[in-house]
Amino acid sequence: MTRPAKAPVAFVLIVTVINMLGVGLAWPILPKLVEQFTGGGVSNAAFIYGFIATAYAVAMFLFSPLMGALSDAFGRKPVLLISQAGLATDYLVMAFAPDIGWLVAARILAGILGATGATANAYMADISTPEDRSKNFGLIGAAFGVGFVIGPLLGGVLGAIDIRLPFLFAAVLIAANLLFGLIALPESLAPENRRTFVFSSANPIRAITRLTQFPLLYPLLAALLITNIAQRGLEAIWVLYTEFRFEWTVRDAGFSLAFVGIMFVLVQGVMVGPVVRRLGEWRTVMVGFCTSAIALASYGLATEGWMVYPLIAIHVTGNALAGPALSAICSKTVPADEQGLLQGTLSSLASLAIIIGPLAASMVLAAVSAPNSAINLPGAWFIFSAFLFAISALLVGAKLSRRPVRSG
Repeated sequence: MTRPAKAPVAFVLIVTVINMLGVGLAWPILPKLVEQFTGGGVSNAAFIYGFIATAYAVAMFLFSPLMGALSDAFGRKPVLLISQAGLATDYLVMAFAPDIGWLVAARILAGILGATGATANAYMADISTPEDRSKNFGLIGAAFGVGFVIGPLLGGVLGAIDIRLPFLFAAVLIAANLLFGLIALPESLAPENRRTFVFSSANPIRAITRLTQFPLLYPLLAALLITNIAQRGLEAIWVLYTEFRFEWTVRDAGFSLAFVGIMFVLVQGVMVGPVVRRLGEWRTVMVGFCTSAIALASYGLATEGWMVYPLIAIHVTGNALAGPALSAICSKTVPADEQGLLQGTLSSLASLAIIIGPLAASMVLAAVSAPNSAINLPGAWFIFSAFLFAISALLVGAKLSRRPVRSG
């Protein structure tokens, strides 16, 4: 295979950055917009936002396999370009949404059209040589991190000017990338390599049933699921919680989320390899989960906004170290011919966490922030998340004491 041209690689990287940028832009803005529409304070906004976040996650969960199957049948380019056109339209709808109903519809559409990460990865695999594949997938990871850092920061800054301005900015970016793709993007999947589209291949429930294939991995998969539920819930309520607890503005929340992204990139890009070499994968997971549990409990008890930044550094370090190490352990525990099955299972668990976590966390925040609430514990979700991380550390520790890991 010849080396890929620069334009297709650039397009895939820009798609990745913009998709994550769009998520990050909306992150500090959507809860505030919901609050404006509902006019009922943090408690009511948290309740409604929980359902909006869940609808977005369910749409992504249901349509991710379909997007992948369509790209296998009809090519990567049309799926990527149609999704970009749809997302640009979607952000315009959110920018001018007149009521909460339009906002809900736009988020569901964003979930459907945002389920193209696998297609972007498949395109990169198609155009990469064996020698370049690892490097190019590393570029995708770096692009993801860039979008994760810039998105919340821009969302906070632009949202402080006008609550809807970040959506207009995202729409213009996506439209520009769509034009670039129409002009410069070749199709990567040759006709002879395409598969006939069948609806059974797009069934998301099939991924969940694969869990029965890995009985020896149940404790590790349970740890991955419940820590992801805790983390996705934390992300969903962050803006409303910091407003309720510390009286933060959109700008304040955007800067804190950008700091999360910076820490994530630093830890996963610099620290994971040296720490795993020094401690080993199992001890890295244990130390990471315990560190995050302590930070999360401290989040729940923090009384001043300035306390949040050092806790972000501690929690992100622990979680960003433990996640890759635990995934590597799972990978080593199954034979080579089941690796694809395992990765599909891990992806389905991540999707479940995105569905469960935001809804559960939003309901908890709605309860504790309600006027005259009987529960005087604003940081209840964070303390519950600390418990989930501690349980995960125990699950991993119990598995370590009972069963060796396969060497390859």
